[in-house]
Amino acid sequence: MKQPDFWYEPPGALARALGPFSGIWKVGAKFRMRRGALNRMEIPVICVGNLSVGGTGKTPLAVALAERLTKASRETHIVSRGYGGSAVGPLRVDPGRHSARQVGDEPLLLAAFAPTWISRDRFAGAKLAAEAGANAILLDDGHQNFSMAPDLSIVVVDAVRGFGNGKVVPAGPLREDIGPGLERADVVVAVGSREARNSFRRKWKEKISVPLVSAELQVLETGMDWSELPVLAFAGIGHPEKFFRTLRDAGANVAATEALDDHQPLPDALLQRLDAKAKSLGAQLVTTEKDAVRLTSAWRRRVLTLPVRMKLSDWTAIDRNLTRLGLLPSQ
Repeated sequence: MKQPDFWYEPPGALARALGPFSGIWKVGAKFRMRRGALNRMEIPVICVGNLSVGGTGKTPLAVALAERLTKASRETHIVSRGYGGSAVGPLRVDPGRHSARQVGDEPLLLAAFAPTWISRDRFAGAKLAAEAGANAILLDDGHQNFSMAPDLSIVVVDAVRGFGNGKVVPAGPLREDIGPGLERADVVVAVGSREARNSFRRKWKEKISVPLVSAELQVLETGMDWSELPVLAFAGIGHPEKFFRTLRDAGANVAATEALDDHQPLPDALLQRLDAKAKSLGAQLVTTEKDAVRLTSAWRRRVLTLPVRMKLSDWTAIDRNLTRLGLLPSQ
C-alpha cells in the first residue's frame, strides 16, 4: 500500500477529518493491550518493533541482533507473525521446504540467520522455540503485540519519515500515539543518513526519554561492482524509495524504478513485463533481499539482489541491556 503524502506533512484538513476514525483505531489498540495476557518467558525476549506502519528497518536490525548474539554463543531464535504467508503456525521455517507464500517473506529471509518460527500466537511460538533449545527470543515486529512481556523493547524508526504528522492511522502513519508507544521502549534506533538522523533528532528528541541510537543501512561487500551498472530496480517493501536511494548511493545507474506494494506477490507476468522493460533500457533487473525470497528459482538466477546490513554507530545502549539479561558477559 502506497502511503499517502499527507501523512508526512503538517496536519491539515484531511488529517483532522479522519481524526474520529483514528480514535476508533486507538480504542481497538487499547482493547488489545488490556486483553493481552502479557505472559512472561523464562528466557529473555527482545522485541524489535516500530510505531509506524510500513518498513522502518526492523528486519535488518533483527539480523544484526541475531548475528551479535550468535557471536556471543547464544542460541537465539526469531519469532514472527509470518505476515503475507498462508500458514498460521506455530511452525519452524524451513528455507529448503517452505515458500514465502507459506510462511511470509521476512521469516524466510530471517531463517537464513537464525532459527525462525512463525506463529499468529507469538507466545505459543516462543514456547516452542524455548523447547527447541533457544536461550533468547527475538520477537519480530512485536511492539503492538501483548501476548507476552518483552525484557527488552527496541523501537526502530526511519529517520527520513520520523513519526510523520504524529497522527494515528488513518489520519497519519502511526499504529499508536507516540507517548504510550515510547513509554514501553527501552531504546530507539533511528535509521538513515547522518543528515536525516540529525534532522530527526532536532524534530523528535524531546519526545524520546530513552537512549537514541543512530544506524544506517550499508551495502554488504560481496565483490559486486555496482558502479555505473545500468539497472531497473523494483521493490515491494514498506518504503521502496529507500532501496532506490541505496542503489544510487552504491553508484548504480538507476535507469528505471518500479515501486510495488509491501509483500506484493511477484507473478510471472509482472516479472516478464519488468524484464522486457529492462532489456529495452539495456539494464539489469535488481531487487531487495526481502523481494528475492518471493522469486521462483528461475527468476532468482536472472535478478540481482542488493544485500544490505544495518550498522549501528554505537552498540553501548543495547549491549548494556543484553548484559543485564545475561546474554552478553559483564565488562
